[in-house]
Amino acid sequence: MTTATTIFTRRALIAVLTMVLVPLWSAPPGAASTDGSGDAVAVNATRLTLATDTDIPKGATVDLLRRTMTLAAGEKRHLRGRLEATSTTTGIVGLTQRIRCLNAAGATVPAVAASARNHEGSDTTTYAIPGHLPLYADLLLTAPAAGVYTCVLQGSAYSTLSGAYHLTAVAGSTWLEADDTDRTGARWWQNPACESADPNSSCTYVGGGPARRDAWVFYDDGTPVHQWQAHPNAATVSAQANVELTTCYQGTASCSDTMEAYPRGENAVVDTRLEFIQLDMTGHACRTHSTSARRTVTDDAHHAVGYSALSGIPVDPACGTRTFLMRVYVKHVSGQTVKIDGVQSGITSLTNGIAFNQFPSL
Repeated sequence: MTTATTIFTRRALIAVLTMVLVPLWSAPPGAASTDGSGDAVAVNATRLTLATDTDIPKGATVDLLRRTMTLAAGEKRHLRGRLEATSTTTGIVGLTQRIRCLNAAGATVPAVAASARNHEGSDTTTYAIPGHLPLYADLLLTAPAAGVYTCVLQGSAYSTLSGAYHLTAVAGSTWLEADDTDRTGARWWQNPACESADPNSSCTYVGGGPARRDAWVFYDDGTPVHQWQAHPNAATVSAQANVELTTCYQGTASCSDTMEAYPRGENAVVDTRLEFIQLDMTGHACRTHSTSARRTVTDDAHHAVGYSALSGIPVDPACGTRTFLMRVYVKHVSGQTVKIDGVQSGITSLTNGIAFNQFPSL
């Protein structure tokens, strides 16, 4: 994947990081099916866990785990990956996680799901486990044709720090999970193209100056508005969204120059709200289900993804349709202007959503 270069300064060191972006907050909850009572129960999935610590050298992309599946044309599988990494340096090093699926000929199947964040150093104490940075990513694979597909969890490290260093994927805490059965009728959302350096000023920004004060991801950001039909046999439905955010401090190579208002260190705060809306017969909102969070994105982290999820949503027959709309509200609160990242290199999705049917147990 081709990504752009971002410059970071820490302890008088400058690390130039080629990256696509990151998770900050809680791990994304999995989609669920339901039993006869309508209570959510876990979908059967297989989790492959990294058996031994695996080094990720600077400038390298390492295949960590892989799952091979034989799928019918149109069959869908939800994959979730977790990469937990430590570092041998106190400097800032870029870390990217990708879930990439290949067909039998070795060609990549769109889309690739990616997340990343700067590992802020072996002495960092702001992670849940000091020095241990976890990343998560979600992908909905839809087989374009019948055949064998291999999905790979990859990790990449990058920086211009001098000297020898590497990141390490931690055994037991790094894993790739994939559904064992078809996710009938599930739907994938992704927002428009937005390259890291945004040379064409095509990205969506929220903040001060020329940026918008707020935006609706998947709704007014150039994404075609999609109305999803819940399956007739679904007892409930669920939705999740991963929204990738980047701070636009002065001198960064990850934003349009016109969006850089403050020196590095200002940080940013945004409010987000995932809405999953059941529509009525006129196409207007009948039932709105939502979850909100306040997100802080530091300039040291620079990139972060906010996870949101709703599960066990009833399909209300009084609405007259089984049609749903997904959107995510992003509002700037304070600090740096923030870029909402999109698809890079035509294939790698940094901001995305998934809707699932949840069927009664038989």
